[in-house]
Amino acid sequence: MTNYDYIVIGAGSAGCVVANRLTEDSETTVLLLEAGNRDTKPEIQIPVECLHLLGTEVDWAYFSEPEPYLNNRKIFCPRGKVLGGSSSINFLMYIRGNPHDYNHWQELGNPGWSYQDLLPYFKKSEHSSRGASEYHGVDGELSVTDIISPAVVSQRLVDAAVALGYDDNPDFNGRQQEGTGLYQYTVKDGKRHSTAAAFLLPILKRPNLTTTTGALVTRLLFEGTRTVGVEYIHEGTLHQVRVNQEVILSAGAFDSPKLLMLSGIGDAEYLQSLGISVVVDLPGVGQNLQDHVVVPVPYEAIQDVHPAITSNAIAEAGLFAHSEGNQEVTPDLQLIFGPILWQLPGYPNSGVGFTGLMILTHPENIGSVKLRSPDPKDAPMIRLNYLQNRSDVQKLIEGIKLIRKLFQTSAFDEFRGREVAPGAEVTNDEALEAYVRETCGTVFHPVGTCKMGTDRMAVVDPELRVYGVEGLRVVDASIMPTLTTGNTNAPTIAIGEKAVDLIKATGCVSQQTHLAIAN
Repeated sequence: MTNYDYIVIGAGSAGCVVANRLTEDSETTVLLLEAGNRDTKPEIQIPVECLHLLGTEVDWAYFSEPEPYLNNRKIFCPRGKVLGGSSSINFLMYIRGNPHDYNHWQELGNPGWSYQDLLPYFKKSEHSSRGASEYHGVDGELSVTDIISPAVVSQRLVDAAVALGYDDNPDFNGRQQEGTGLYQYTVKDGKRHSTAAAFLLPILKRPNLTTTTGALVTRLLFEGTRTVGVEYIHEGTLHQVRVNQEVILSAGAFDSPKLLMLSGIGDAEYLQSLGISVVVDLPGVGQNLQDHVVVPVPYEAIQDVHPAITSNAIAEAGLFAHSEGNQEVTPDLQLIFGPILWQLPGYPNSGVGFTGLMILTHPENIGSVKLRSPDPKDAPMIRLNYLQNRSDVQKLIEGIKLIRKLFQTSAFDEFRGREVAPGAEVTNDEALEAYVRETCGTVFHPVGTCKMGTDRMAVVDPELRVYGVEGLRVVDASIMPTLTTGNTNAPTIAIGEKAVDLIKATGCVSQQTHLAIAN
């Protein structure tokens, strides 16, 4: 049986970073396993084609269970199944989040995870088209650029927001997050710059890196509580491979908890009910699922507003704002705006337009991920629990009203056509609530299902080591104890960067029990 020093499961936003940094040491051998295939699909490289990647062979194309607060709708939950993971199919937006997000992580019992701790990792990865500064780096592998050729109507969104009193903010990743501006993308030479393109493609020929695509990991292998390897299916054959140091699980917020549970790590009673032998009783595995919820407000346009090929079409401009009565430090509303007419069943339109999508950055919905069966080929059972709290509904209703105010300013006079949805006649809060429950969905930011912390429901410690076992870490968005304020790709890359330093500093130190158990 082949041995490697490290095995990385998942070549996504974090996994590619980890594989790159670990193999900088020529004496360290790494096996990178990815269930998807190479990122050769042409549409991956073309920013404006990103919507056309969803539901294809490069997407796991998961669905939630019927959601009880959304008229039992199933919510489409895309996840990248390809080298680069979701960074190869996302909307390319580079948003780090709010500094207070990370300070809050530290306050929750995670030393070393404050904003000042993470800022060097954000800068380490980044090659900013704006040049080096207090907030931006230029020596990193990941190209971060201002949007190329934004549509005129997108600049009108910024003008409208300024007219309503919001700050003009040219950099959501700089001194402050609040305000309005154009988004930054992970684009290089006009093409998508995924973590596969940035961190993996340049190092594929390193002799100490083995990358295997089309490899579905079925379980982790243990001797007692020591992680000794993994089992995976490749080209129809079951393989086992051993690890000398650690297994790094970077399969994402849906599949990382799924694989832990398949391997006997999770709530003991639940695993036993499925006939899975328990390695360690960790009730937090698969719990604490958090995700941003979004509602669209599309308008027809009275003139052509087609996006450029270098645009993601749906999010060129935006706004971070506080809802009325929000006492939190961080904005709880994020608007994304683009020159595309969002298609909604039951709402006919002319096909040309623009759309504002209002995102709730810190919704109170807490969901879960469970196993559909002990068969690793089965998709996980995802419960999002969107809008389980009425305050979330009220904030989204307020968000719809804000979009309408923006679109009714003089800045949009030369573009504004008919409001497609919910429709100008829908004005009272009861009708708007019905619209929100009918149309809200995900912007693809699931986190939290293997959360970092020291409480009873934590899955990993602040060094990302899985409690109760040796030689196993989780390194992806699932370790976030709470959602960040904004898109999650940039934070996940930073998690990968920090994780490598933790791995190098501590090795595979045993972590058998929680550092502290909350009563």
